[in-house]
Amino acid sequence: MAGISGILTGAVIAKLKATDDGVNARIGAIRTGDATLAAPGVRSVAALNASVELSEKSGHAHYPLLLVYCDKMSNSLKEKFRRFSGKAHLVVEVRHSEDLLDAIDTGTQVYVDAVCALLDDSRGDWGGGSYYAGGYDVSYEPVVRGGKNFLQRAKVGFEVEISL
Repeated sequence: MAGISGILTGAVIAKLKATDDGVNARIGAIRTGDATLAAPGVRSVAALNASVELSEKSGHAHYPLLLVYCDKMSNSLKEKFRRFSGKAHLVVEVRHSEDLLDAIDTGTQVYVDAVCALLDDSRGDWGGGSYYAGGYDVSYEPVVRGGKNFLQRAKVGFEVEISL
């Protein structure tokens, strides 16, 4: 199953990093629509599920940061004679750091909005037996110490149907 989750994680990272319609292009469009926003583009996108403390100590924390990982898979065998027929739950974790507490929530929301807009436009066949029907959940975590001074995390979770 590591192969399936790795392929899906790679597909999401490719969508996020795309130059013409990836997350940085969407952040630019959001900033164009509202000149008061000062959200820089995403500096790093990685396939990693690690705590804030570990990623900062290991040098993987270049904010704003998007981490992509598969946190759950379910082989429900909806199609009886397939090797895998079920769902994978993927997460795009947004990590944003600011030196001022007042600006951190707005910046995090811009990055989450860009990820959600990308998912809205990515509905359909992803190839290789995977299909994204749409829909996602967003959860925001409280601001903590970390990064430049303050750090906030948000998780965008969504399911991809798999039939192999």
